[in-house]
Amino acid sequence: MGNRLCNQTVVLASQFAGALDPGGFPHEQAWGRTIAIRFDSDWQGKNADPRRETEVRLLWSPDSLYMRFRCRYRSLTVFDDGDASGRRDKLWDRDVAEVFLQPDSTGRRYWEFEIAPNGMWIDLDISPSGKRDPQSGMLSRVVLDQKEELWTTELAIPMSALVHHFDPAYAWRVNFFRVEGAVEPRFYSAWRPTHTPQPNFHVPEAFGVLRFQS
Repeated sequence: MGNRLCNQTVVLASQFAGALDPGGFPHEQAWGRTIAIRFDSDWQGKNADPRRETEVRLLWSPDSLYMRFRCRYRSLTVFDDGDASGRRDKLWDRDVAEVFLQPDSTGRRYWEFEIAPNGMWIDLDISPSGKRDPQSGMLSRVVLDQKEELWTTELAIPMSALVHHFDPAYAWRVNFFRVEGAVEPRFYSAWRPTHTPQPNFHVPEAFGVLRFQS
């Protein structure tokens, strides 16, 4: 039996068993069989802005966790410098989509993955002792549609970077975020509001539940 996490907002990742496309991601039709979550309110659950709506869909296989963000935007602000790999420290100082994953719901260690509209990214292993580069092996790609004011990103995260042994019966903790804007006050939106006085996504107690659906 999986761990008991209840009475909280739940997001479902659907099982994926098909072939991957040449980029290493599920084909489009696979995403259509998932259940989307959407959010457009700030980190306090206020100031909804449909023009900044974020949609998230998830798929899983025994080897990888796949995510797709569809991000509506009013403006774009990105860095123009980064590592050759695309990794960029402090990426959150510009526009990003973020996911925080906590496979072990009993502790305060979790993983942070961010992607920017121009494809830059960062991954972090966060614990009470600080942040470190987990070298997760995450794959990512971004498609920008300026006419529709929409950017879409897909992530593929190896399960081995997150857990020693993946058990789909065991629920994880999760939260999803967006940041947009060049200067303060920027728009900090959250799937599960953290309700802090100032923008703060690092509140594991506010995370929702991720369940793996067969």
